[in-house]
Amino acid sequence: VQAAVQRTREEVAALHAELTRYELVVWTAGNVSGRVPGAELMVIKPSGVSYDELSAETMVVCTLDGNKIDDGTPDTLAPSSDTAAHAYVYRHLPTIGGVVHTHSTYATAWAARRQPIPCVTTMQADEFGGDIPVGPLALIGDEQIGHGIVETLRGSRTKAVLMADRK
Repeated sequence: VQAAVQRTREEVAALHAELTRYELVVWTAGNVSGRVPGAELMVIKPSGVSYDELSAETMVVCTLDGNKIDDGTPDTLAPSSDTAAHAYVYRHLPTIGGVVHTHSTYATAWAARRQPIPCVTTMQADEFGGDIPVGPLALIGDEQIGHGIVETLRGSRTKAVLMADRK
């Protein structure tokens, strides 16, 4: 399990670098989490930490109930404010291996318009299987976003969902 946790921490840290590389996030908003294979654990970005300060060692390991485990990560690193939502997705969709939360300009605009992204290219059809649906508006900080993701994905053929959140 320790080896799986370490691999997941490294993967999740590397994926955060991709979020900034492709301008999918601003400031400390957004995050990636990953389910730890073979364990009831997930790895997620710490809350409020700048992307340029992230590393495998700063990633926070939590149970699928969203509780941080004592694995040597500094107590000053709390899990993301989105942890409850990510954990909800993992508990209710056992085949999901990762969750990405971005604030990219185009995804945010589509979500705010409450319109799915239409499937207009073969690449999109191959990757997502159809239109990318928009889930319900939900508050951040608890399971609401996770619930919206699960319900939207269960009613869709696609592997992605857009959500608008509000504070």
